[in-house]
Amino acid sequence: MIASMTGYGKGQAEVDGLCLTVEIKTVNHRYGDVTVKSPRFLFAFENDIKKRVGEVLKRGKIDLFISQEAVSERGLAPALNRPLAAAYVKVFEEMRETFGLGGELSLALLASQKDVVTLREGDLDETALRQCLERALGTALDAVVKMRRAEGEATLVDMAERLRLLEEMLAEVEARAPQVPGEWLTKLEARLAKLKNDLDLDPQRLGQELAIYADRCDISEELTRFKSHLVQFRALFSQDEAVGRQMDFLVQELNREVNTMGSKSNDAELTRKVVAMKAELEKIREQVQNIE
Repeated sequence: MIASMTGYGKGQAEVDGLCLTVEIKTVNHRYGDVTVKSPRFLFAFENDIKKRVGEVLKRGKIDLFISQEAVSERGLAPALNRPLAAAYVKVFEEMRETFGLGGELSLALLASQKDVVTLREGDLDETALRQCLERALGTALDAVVKMRRAEGEATLVDMAERLRLLEEMLAEVEARAPQVPGEWLTKLEARLAKLKNDLDLDPQRLGQELAIYADRCDISEELTRFKSHLVQFRALFSQDEAVGRQMDFLVQELNREVNTMGSKSNDAELTRKVVAMKAELEKIREQVQNIE
């Protein structure tokens, strides 16, 4: 089943008083780009996190946010920055003596100074930490995969309908194309008939010109390749792996063939059909940009 590159998932786990929340947000991207924002005590796990995410989400701009939901002895705990607190006390005493100020230095004033009281990492058990992280990450990945597949399924329905329209238009082009050389000859003969008194027509030369024109506007090869590309494109709908890049390549090839049909057609009706086919292909291309 194809999957979109747009999705969101959230997971939370608690192990031995440590509670972690993992949120994953993904959008379309040419490659797989994973960014992790986490508390400092999880920095050592970032490579493992990226590897785990990369195994599940093959493509997309993937932003992963990890937060600690509970403060405990196993997580972050407040700590006194003694050297900084002593420096503040010294500065306040100097200010009082220098400027002749009164009043006592209060605990509230000292504690309100920046970085006097900080949050430090508590004693974290690595086994419990890893277990908690894996549970939360696994839940978040399951949720984002579910959302990406649901959106991918909706995209598949839309693309399947557009492929059906393309096949209908292709059949019309295929039916129209053989008529073009004959109609061109009829028009040419009508014009030459009006000038027959001033021209010495050579039937053999006229036949040669018709053959050249018919070869120039022959789009049978383009029609065959276009059909083949459509078959390959539909086959990707049932694949389990990431198929976005393959779809992108096939859309480029389909555009190449339809552009060649347009340049060869030299017929107003065929040109209108080719323009309509290009419009549908552009809509498919936009959808493919968000396929994993």
